[in-house]
Amino acid sequence: MGKQAIYEMFLREFALSEMICIPENIFENGEWAIMEWKDPKGFRGSGFFYIIDGKIKFQRGYMDKLSFLKMNGLPIE
Repeated sequence: MGKQAIYEMFLREFALSEMICIPENIFENGEWAIMEWKDPKGFRGSGFFYIIDGKIKFQRGYMDKLSFLKMNGLPIE
């Protein structure tokens, strides 16, 4: 929880491998937004965002983590 914890989580995750997010579709419905993305290797995912007063209040993302780990030669947890 909190900005510092989120920052540290992203530092750890993005240090694992090069990650590139290319937005494919962005959908908006009121306070909700959805972004479908891909990377140059064809890996895909999506993110769901609840936005209030210009700030993300809730975020959830989906991707196939097993495929991501295999694609990047990372250990399977």
